[in-house]
Amino acid sequence: MPRTKGDHEARRRDVSAAVWQIMATRGFTGLTLRAVAAELGATTGLLTHYFPTKQALVEYALDLLEQRTITRPRREAGAGLAAFRAALLDILPLTPESTDSNRIWVSSWDAALSDPHLSSAYARKYARSRDRLSEQVAAAQELGELPPGDPEHIAAAAQSFVLGLVVQALFAPEAFPPGRQIALLDDYLAGPTARTLSGSGGTIRPTAHE
Repeated sequence: MPRTKGDHEARRRDVSAAVWQIMATRGFTGLTLRAVAAELGATTGLLTHYFPTKQALVEYALDLLEQRTITRPRREAGAGLAAFRAALLDILPLTPESTDSNRIWVSSWDAALSDPHLSSAYARKYARSRDRLSEQVAAAQELGELPPGDPEHIAAAAQSFVLGLVVQALFAPEAFPPGRQIALLDDYLAGPTARTLSGSGGTIRPTAHE
């Protein structure tokens, strides 16, 4: 009996789930055709129908990770500083799901650094993220919530801070639980916010930790 398109799509969903499970539990370095086949209870021969090479599997895994990152729920926020803070919080490993995603991203850096094609793709990904953050910084500056300055520079500094915090939280989750990550981010944002409020003669209102 010939396979239908629905059978093919169902099998592809099964493959996607297996790839995701391997990456979440073993990291990116544990992603092999043999591991995915074992997770599926299938043979590596079946997997080569979808991924003729390890490189094809790696590229598919990264596409899957990117799709899941883009489509995951985001915090609702207004404009300006609130939106900037929400975007930074969305990067942090504050939930089991975001922790899995961050573990996979960080474990994939080694593969990306050793592959010029992937390195370029990652550079573009982080540049797009900085562009979005820059827009939020510029909006906050227009509202008087952040001091004047180059929005791209401020966004790059914030992105660097948050990515560093991601790594700390992944390696030492007991030392950097969600509450402390949020507190550290709020302390970081309080620096430029305080300078703006001080310059305008306002008072500083601490942000409530989540």
